[in-house]
Parts: sequence; structure tokens; C-alpha cells
Amino acid sequence: MSPDRHIRNLAVIGFMATGKSTVGRLVARELRFDFVDTDALIESRLRRPIRAVFETEGEAWFRDYERTLVIELAGYDKTVIATGGGLPVYQDNLEQLKRHAYVICLWAAPEAIWRRARRHAHRPLLQTANPLERIEELLAARGPYYRQADMLVETEFRSVNRIVQLITYQFRSVWNPPTVP
Repeated sequence: MSPDRHIRNLAVIGFMATGKSTVGRLVARELRFDFVDTDALIESRLRRPIRAVFETEGEAWFRDYERTLVIELAGYDKTVIATGGGLPVYQDNLEQLKRHAYVICLWAAPEAIWRRARRHAHRPLLQTANPLERIEELLAARGPYYRQADMLVETEFRSVNRIVQLITYQFRSVWNPPTVP
């Protein structure tokens, strides 16, 4: 990790249904940080679900909107940020996050993701004839970005509590809060 990075936040990235929001909330509570879920924040600001945004404005418009949010997040402090699954892939979002946040990627196998995601109709990228195949395609495309995270955590065979412990321990070892003069 670059010595000139000033880690003030923690960002949780990864594919849908890997536990970003659940784990992020618990890590935030453990660290006594604020919590922001970028998808929930976007839905709140736009007053409609992301699925509807994809349908009316399209994915490119959504990714541009997401980008403006990433820039805004640079002003946050002591915050755990759970991102949408595609956020790190577009423009320089991952690079922007890494300027102020320690980036954790939650990972699971395509089959595990499908088992978790198939109960949720609100996943616009899975509205296809073969969702498992689509998950595999997206993971292959996004994998190189996800692997640029500071830490990868496999979520398929670990309890949520264990994942939170791992992340909290690692974050505390790199967090450099401002010193009081």
C-alpha cells in the first residue's frame, strides 16, 4: 500500500449477493463508523429503484450518476461504504475510492452467488434466460478490477461474524486517523 494514501474510510466492493451491505453495516457498527450503501443512497436520491433507472435511463446514465457519488464520497470520513457490484469497473471509480478508503472485496463462487441472488427479482443484470451464465460472464469481466482491492475475503465458507472480524482487524492495522496536535 502506498505510504501517501490517507485511509479515512473503508470501502466494500464485490459482486452482487456477496454480502457487501450486511457485512458493511456490521463492520461500521464495530468500528463506530457511519455506513453508506451507494445503491440505497442512489435509490433514495432518485426516489425509485435501480431496476427502474436501468429501464428508463439505461446503464450508462446510471454509471455516470454513480461516478458523481464516488467523487462525493471522497469528502466522507470514518465511513464504511458498500458499493454496487459494478461500481469499481467503471471510469476510475476504484482508483478514486483507494485515495481515501481501504478497499475490501467480498468474493464467492458463481453458484453461491446465484443461490443467494435468485430470490431477489430486483437484480436488473440477472433478468436473462440463463442468470448463472450471466453471473459467470460478469465475474470474468469484473474479476480483474475486484482483485485490485487491498484485501479479498472469500464469503462462501465463512460466517458473517468471522468476515467482520477479519475485515475489522485488517482495517485497524492500516487505518491512519488524523493525529490531534
